[in-house]
Amino acid sequence: MGHSRLANVAITILLGMGSLLALPCAAEEAASLPAAVPSVPEQASVSDVPERRKAQFQDSFGYALFPYPYNIPGIGSGLGLVGGAMNINHTYTDVYGIAFSGDVEGFAGGVGDIHLIPRTLILDVGYSAVNKASFKSYAARGMETDKEDYRLIEIGNSENYGGRLTATFYDRRFEMYGGWFESASKLKSIRDKNGNIIVQAKDAERSRRISTFVGTRFDLTDDYGDPRRGVRLDISRYANPPTGTGPDFAVMDYNLTGYVPFGTRNTWVFNVLRSDALVKSQGITDSATIQQSQGLNCSDPALTAQQQQYCLDVVNNIIAANTYGTATSLGGLSRLRSYSQSRFSGAHTLFYGTEFRWNLTDEATPFDIFVMRDIRTSWQVATFYEIGSTADLMQDVGKTWRESYGVGLRMVTASGVVFRADVANGHDGVSSEIFIGYPWELF
Repeated sequence: MGHSRLANVAITILLGMGSLLALPCAAEEAASLPAAVPSVPEQASVSDVPERRKAQFQDSFGYALFPYPYNIPGIGSGLGLVGGAMNINHTYTDVYGIAFSGDVEGFAGGVGDIHLIPRTLILDVGYSAVNKASFKSYAARGMETDKEDYRLIEIGNSENYGGRLTATFYDRRFEMYGGWFESASKLKSIRDKNGNIIVQAKDAERSRRISTFVGTRFDLTDDYGDPRRGVRLDISRYANPPTGTGPDFAVMDYNLTGYVPFGTRNTWVFNVLRSDALVKSQGITDSATIQQSQGLNCSDPALTAQQQQYCLDVVNNIIAANTYGTATSLGGLSRLRSYSQSRFSGAHTLFYGTEFRWNLTDEATPFDIFVMRDIRTSWQVATFYEIGSTADLMQDVGKTWRESYGVGLRMVTASGVVFRADVANGHDGVSSEIFIGYPWELF
C-alpha cells in the first residue's frame, strides 16, 4: 500500500464539499527556510540517491475496523466507523469505507492500488455522499481575519467521486499521474457561530465542480512510504473548467520535502510548498446573480444589518474566488495544524514546515487485536513548526504570516498506514487531531 487510502477518502468526504461554494478550500518567490539545517554527523551523510530500505511494494495483509471519534476545527465533531482491508489476498489492492454521524452525516468508500500493470500502472477510485455538513466561512480571504469572525455554511445533497491513474518507474523513484475529481452540493443555510440560522437558502442551485489534474513526483529517498533520508519533489497542475458561476482557472503546486537523517533512525524533515491559481477567465462577479444562484437574499428587510453583512461576506468570498481563483489553502490536518480546516485561502500560497521525528523503535511486530491486524514497524514521536501566508495578490504574500507548532505520536505499519495524533498551538489557540497519514503530503 503506497499511500494511505483511508486518509484520502476521509479528506474527500470532509473537505471536498466546501469548495463547491468557492469557500476557502483546497485543490511566491522561493525563500530560505526559517531555520538553518545544522551539520550532520559524517556517519549520517546523505548520498545523492539513497538506497531503498525495503521493497517498495508490500503485500502483507492488514485490516482495520474501529470507531473514529472526530473533532475537526472548522468542520465539527461526531463519531465515524472506519473500515479497510489492505493488500487483499497478497495483492497490492486495498478497499476501504467510512461512515460518519454527528455534525457530518454521510459515507465514503473506494478501491486503491489496483495494479493494471504490476508495479507499474496503478488505479485508484473513490466515492462519497454527504447528507449534511457545515464549514466555517471567514469574513474575508487572506490572513487578516479574527478567529471568531466566521459564519457556518450548511450544505447537503453532496457527492464526490473521482479516480487517479499513476505510472511508476525505477522502484517508485519517478512517477507520472493524472485523474479527475467531480463534486456537487447544495447550500442549505448560513448560520452564526452558535448554529442559529441567519439565512435559509431557497431554491439554491446544486453547485458542481470538475477538476482534472496531472503531476509528477521525483522521489530520491530511502523509502516511498516512510522516508528518513533524501529529497522528494511533487509538481502538479489542477485544471478547473468553469461550472455554474465559477471561473476557469488552474492551480500549480510545487511541493519540496527534504529528509535529513540523525543517528541510525531519526529524521529531521523540511517542507516548502508554493501554490498559485492561474485564472484564464473570471466567473460571475455580480453580487445579485450569485445570491440568486445560491438561493440567498442578503437585503431581506427581515434581517438585521449585521445579518445582512454576514450574508454579504459569504457572497463576497465567492466573488473573490471567481475573480482570483483559489490555490491550496492553509489550516487543518496537513498545514498550519493549529488552525481550522482551510482557515486561510487565497490565490497564492507559501508555506514552510519543519518536523523532527524520533523513531522510538525499528521493528516488524505483527499484531492482531480483533479490530485491527497489521505489522507494526515503528513508534514515532514528532515535534513540528510551521509558518505560512496566503493572499489574492502575489505582492501581498508574506506581509502577514501565521505559525503553528506542536507535538505528535505516530504508529507506522507495514501495510503502508501511518496512524497520527497531533496537538498544535498557534494564534487561534490549541487544536488536536487524530488522523491517518503524514502531514504535508495529503493536499
